[in-house]
Amino acid sequence: MDLKEAIYTRRAVRDYTAESVDEATIRLLIDAAVQAPSAVNQQPWAFCVVRDKKVLGSISRQAKAHMLSTTPAALLSHHFQEILNDPGFDIFYNAPVLILISSAVENAWAVENCALAAQNLMLTARSAGLGTCWIGFAEGWLRTPEGKALLGLPGSHVPVAPIIVGHPRGEPPAVPRKAPDISFI
Repeated sequence: MDLKEAIYTRRAVRDYTAESVDEATIRLLIDAAVQAPSAVNQQPWAFCVVRDKKVLGSISRQAKAHMLSTTPAALLSHHFQEILNDPGFDIFYNAPVLILISSAVENAWAVENCALAAQNLMLTARSAGLGTCWIGFAEGWLRTPEGKALLGLPGSHVPVAPIIVGHPRGEPPAVPRKAPDISFI
């Protein structure tokens, strides 16, 4: 698959088969991620790969509870309140792999650097026939001391991009895109 096709067909996948993703493929994705540009070429990213189902389940439960307890009710839609309170809802959609991209340094560009690496990772996964989804529900809890401790992350790391990876159960439909707002000066 060429780059343009990967860009135009990449989707947020929220339904995965039980098929595992091998270590060689995970390394391929991370190798692509580190090709991303970074501010002042610091290349500050760190990758934590989680394949243990018990750990994934624990993160899912704790992240849901954290989000419910720290987000003002007025900001949580009824739909989000409902699914976050559902003990059967897995925020990782049963994906076999979570790749957490963190910044090893806290600075003004931590999010941008990790987001660029995440985009490379997601596009490479798409070109390899895999699905991905950035799981925003996990971000807040993974940044807590408890979240970092569970994954063995140093306290100085800033978790930014929790990306699930797996074999999609199907092809999600295209989402209509708005026309870009472009100004030429």
